[in-house]
Amino acid sequence: MADSAQATVTSTSPGEPSKVKVLVIKIILMTIISLGLGFTHDYASTRYYQPDFVATVPMGMLEGALMPAALPGLLMGHDLPIYAPNNVGRGYKIGYILGLNTCGTLFFGVAFWQPRRRR
Repeated sequence: MADSAQATVTSTSPGEPSKVKVLVIKIILMTIISLGLGFTHDYASTRYYQPDFVATVPMGMLEGALMPAALPGLLMGHDLPIYAPNNVGRGYKIGYILGLNTCGTLFFGVAFWQPRRRR
């Protein structure tokens, strides 16, 4: 009977990180990514939102990737631009969507990534 009770006890191997440690690492990585996006958004918005600037596909990709980083600033009351009104049309919009999806994939990829378990 004692043997069966010992068999049901699960133990973590010393090389396997705990769930709390993995969660803390994910939070740190997501914070670093968010800060990087925020600083990039701040840099880009002051340089590229001029009245005579026409946004193209690469700019649409950059703005799409940085749009989620604008949320904290918008919530704090800053009027941050997230879309260039003066753009080339469909190409800019496609670039914006591609950038937005790429950012979401990277951001949530870090959030839901699980390290490979070794046996």
